[in-house]
Amino acid sequence: MAEAGSAGRRLLIKNVRIFDGLSDRVVDGHVLVEGRTIAAVETSPVAETDGTTVLDGGGRTLMPGMSDAHIHLVGMANTLLDLAMGSQTHLAAATLAAAKDTLLRGFTTVRDMAGDTAGIKKVIDARPELGPRIYPSQAAISQTGGHGDFGFVYETPTALGGNESRAEEIGFMRVADGADRVLAAVREQLKLGASQIKLMVGGGAASLYDPLYTVQFTEPELRAAVQAAEDYGTYVATHVYNVTGIRRAVEAGVKSIEHGHLADEPTIAMLAERGVWLSTQPFAEHDHSFLNPDSAEKNREICAGTDQLYTWATRHGVKVAWGTDLLFEPDRDDLQSAMAVRLGDYMSTVDALRLLTSGNAELFRLAGERDPYKAARLGEITPGAWADMLLVDGDPTTDLALLGDPKANLAVIVKDGIVVKNQLPALP
Repeated sequence: MAEAGSAGRRLLIKNVRIFDGLSDRVVDGHVLVEGRTIAAVETSPVAETDGTTVLDGGGRTLMPGMSDAHIHLVGMANTLLDLAMGSQTHLAAATLAAAKDTLLRGFTTVRDMAGDTAGIKKVIDARPELGPRIYPSQAAISQTGGHGDFGFVYETPTALGGNESRAEEIGFMRVADGADRVLAAVREQLKLGASQIKLMVGGGAASLYDPLYTVQFTEPELRAAVQAAEDYGTYVATHVYNVTGIRRAVEAGVKSIEHGHLADEPTIAMLAERGVWLSTQPFAEHDHSFLNPDSAEKNREICAGTDQLYTWATRHGVKVAWGTDLLFEPDRDDLQSAMAVRLGDYMSTVDALRLLTSGNAELFRLAGERDPYKAARLGEITPGAWADMLLVDGDPTTDLALLGDPKANLAVIVKDGIVVKNQLPALP
């Protein structure tokens, strides 16, 4: 168990070039971990006491563990057929396996934006080597006919007395209409362990019934969700691409816009003015594949907005977070690494690294009282921060592409003070 005996663990990583997740340069030094957190970051040698595990970095670069602010662990671990036909144990086992793969790609923290992951989180928190830290949203909440309504057209909607869809049965989605039902749906996810709330406020590519221009949930429904989240000390994030949906969500008090690729420049400027986060993805058309021609066309329209979205966000100083939003194609999950490297197309290498580490962590802290990891800071190599670190063969502050091949280039992965991976040559 991670808790048992963690206070007595000591790990020293010496002779490394340290990127702390905050600054724009690296510093030669040594990092001492005691238990689950970083005890010291020193430029002078640290005494190697008995009982201390020592790793000699040999001049490699030590950086904080990366994070993914928009992941779907259940969705990326399973195909649509799995979600439709698989048992709960199958879905959970596949999700736990995908979580371990995610950690081995160097992602030590994720914000899960739809899926029943609170139980997976509990297992991983007890056994940190099994996967990343998880900020669960539990089921994403959708209106009838919205982006999260996976019921068939011939079925009576839940709101009209019909049975739950399969997506609702497995805790992937929750359909709710009217302020009272939205209020109950938000409270349900908080009861199940959500650290933040996810609402669907506009159309999407993968869904069948909602064109991208649609605006979902009325303002009273949105305000009910925001109030319920705030009463629990946390916030609401909303899936939405279009201008009207973004503006309605912001007016209702939403703190994070997920995606936003069809926004116009005044709307992006408004996010900066209001201090609202843009949690987005550097989508390329090949990141997702669709059998449905309508979904493929919607995906093309979304991806066409990627370049201008990043340009406007940079121009207006929007708080930007990074995520992947990979779904239903488990054999392509390694795109997570490629999408992290793609950030270099839109910003400097160091800015991309800061975003992948301390930048996303700032968004995660919006969970406030619901933040499961508030006892220490994430995304930093500073005294008192969580001991989540990557030792990279090479210098990612000058070559972001190193992170695109984690198997070859991540020599050591440390999470919660535990060495999860070690490819260093044995000390003589």
